[in-house]
Amino acid sequence: MFTKKELASILVTTVVLGFTASLLRSWTIFLYSALSILVILAVNITAKEIAAYYLETNIEIRPWEISRYGFKPTSYFRKPLPAWLLFPLILAVISGGYIIWLATLVFEPKPKTHRVAKRHGLYSFSEMSEYDIGKIATAGIAANLVFAVMGYLIGLPGEMNFVTLSIWFTFYNMLPVSDLDGNKTFFGSRIIWSVLAIIILIAITYIFLLV
Repeated sequence: MFTKKELASILVTTVVLGFTASLLRSWTIFLYSALSILVILAVNITAKEIAAYYLETNIEIRPWEISRYGFKPTSYFRKPLPAWLLFPLILAVISGGYIIWLATLVFEPKPKTHRVAKRHGLYSFSEMSEYDIGKIATAGIAANLVFAVMGYLIGLPGEMNFVTLSIWFTFYNMLPVSDLDGNKTFFGSRIIWSVLAIIILIAITYIFLLV
């Protein structure tokens, strides 16, 4: 279940991304865009929660923030930059709504003191491996790709733009930077990251061919 803080982050993010996806061309487009984004986020986070559950782990969903700007020990901002807000708004305004940045939420694994798995027995640990964290991130991206295909086959209303938004959502989140899912997947398994990246690029190419 989501905490109140996580729900607030999801709803605020939905409004921001709905705005950038429509630039308020009309309230109808805004509402359809916001609905699609809400479903996309729900699918992504639910898949991660399920993957974390099977890894006997909790995850905390939070807005994406950037705390440092360099590699020196002192290269930190006084206050973390709200990247979840700045990236979507700035790129939408500069590009006139052509570029819609959709990577705004990240997750932090919170390993339980003991992970109990019937197939592996009882063991304790202090930290999760990068591979396990990568699997959680991969689950969210994979779920979005599956639902994009389902949305295409079902034939959702064109106003929702669900398939296109889903594909671009996976693209931005797969970038191996900062705390985004792509960074976790890349360091968890470069092979898995490469396979997902190829699938996403093929999907984006297909979208361009349809336009």
